[in-house]
Amino acid sequence: METLSLPLDPAEELHEECGIFGIVKAPSNLAGAAQDSREPVYDTYNALYTLQHRGQDSCGIAACIDGSIRLHKDQGLVPEVFSQKGLDRLVGASAAIGHVRHANNIADVNPLNAQPIVVHRTIGSMALCYNGKLVNSMQLRIEMESRGAIFQTTNDAEIITYLIVREHLRTNTLEDAVINAMEYMIGAYSVVVMSQDEMVAFRDPNGFRPLCLGRVGDSYVFASESAAIDALGGELIRDVHPGELISIRNGSLTSQFCRVKAAKSALCMFELIYFARQDSVIDGTTIGDVREEAGRYLARNSTVDGDLVIGVPDSGLAAALGYARESGIPYGIGLVKNRYIARTFIQSSTWERRNALRIKLNANSSVVKGKRVILVDDSIVRGKTSARIVQLLRDAGATEVHMKVTAPPFRHPCYYGTAIPSGEQLAAYDRTEEEVCRLIGADSLQYMPLEGLRHLSEKLNLNYCDACFTGNYILPVPHLHFQEGQKL
Repeated sequence: METLSLPLDPAEELHEECGIFGIVKAPSNLAGAAQDSREPVYDTYNALYTLQHRGQDSCGIAACIDGSIRLHKDQGLVPEVFSQKGLDRLVGASAAIGHVRHANNIADVNPLNAQPIVVHRTIGSMALCYNGKLVNSMQLRIEMESRGAIFQTTNDAEIITYLIVREHLRTNTLEDAVINAMEYMIGAYSVVVMSQDEMVAFRDPNGFRPLCLGRVGDSYVFASESAAIDALGGELIRDVHPGELISIRNGSLTSQFCRVKAAKSALCMFELIYFARQDSVIDGTTIGDVREEAGRYLARNSTVDGDLVIGVPDSGLAAALGYARESGIPYGIGLVKNRYIARTFIQSSTWERRNALRIKLNANSSVVKGKRVILVDDSIVRGKTSARIVQLLRDAGATEVHMKVTAPPFRHPCYYGTAIPSGEQLAAYDRTEEEVCRLIGADSLQYMPLEGLRHLSEKLNLNYCDACFTGNYILPVPHLHFQEGQKL
């Protein structure tokens, strides 16, 4: 059996960059009228708390108060960054936007990279939150720097902000500026922009990253996931369509589409399998339904038997339940998650990093002891976490561990915002299913086949991106050696 000697690190788990939220009060309530005394800053804080799973490195809120924009952001989790005093500074806003961020690597962990981004212009201030990844970000940065732009951060949000500001100098409205800027932006993005009198939300033409529109009281809201709207007692209106721009000014909502034509709509499959909360609805589909059907599909095509089905918290639980219901094998809680552990990889020693998984997950020996366990999870990345979970179950007395994965094997990196390592770092890279099974120490391994994804697509009326499994990139892969000075 191959050995996995490296310590657990942040790249072992899948991450994307962030979650975004925006809220605009209706004009009649800007002075705090009795019919709706909601404070946008508190709604934004609570929404970010709901979206915390999408980013745990930094967070921030920008609020529009009396025509000016105030900002509070820092590294850390939502309750770490925002004290009551900090929130009180932002009370009385007519609108607010917020952001939770995950850094893709250690070099990216920088207070300057926290969002929202706020810029001050002669025509007024503007704040921006962004989720995704531009495949042409390096080209855009070089082009802008050659024309005198100076960047303070290493993230794409500042590039998008610069594009919008530049185009606003050539147009009459913020909406037109965004429409023009979208012609230069290639990749995955969902964005919320706030000026002193308007909020604009838009989504890339392929719809890689989710964004939805809702109402909370008399306020309009935008969110990466509908669960954030539910948490505020609001209602989901609909998803922002791929390539769509929605503007809210003086309580009036308008919609238009960008001029860029996409080859296809392609939501990231890992929003469905892993990133999103299972109570969220994205592009008309309830996430829990997708995961349960994935588990059912695996059960229908399984060749092994077991005594117990368990899921890896949290994204593997609905799939495990679907597997159990389809197979008739009892479902149990075999792994218990510590809900108070957030960033376990930030530890001071190799020993602490090695034991981070035991701090985060514990095997329930009273449930798994003496059982042939069917273990359901969303994915296998490098394989180290899967190997340690298998060993946890064996240490707790499981006689067999059969791994079921609701994603196909990762064989290719992602250029659209999901932090998937390069090919040679992936467990499935240049290995057969049997070799990966030996790598993680399981008795058997079953991946979701590509035809299984097609089954989910047809059953749930989904369009998705599968480039990390197939290498079929919907948008061109960026050049590894972009020549400085090359024109866009």
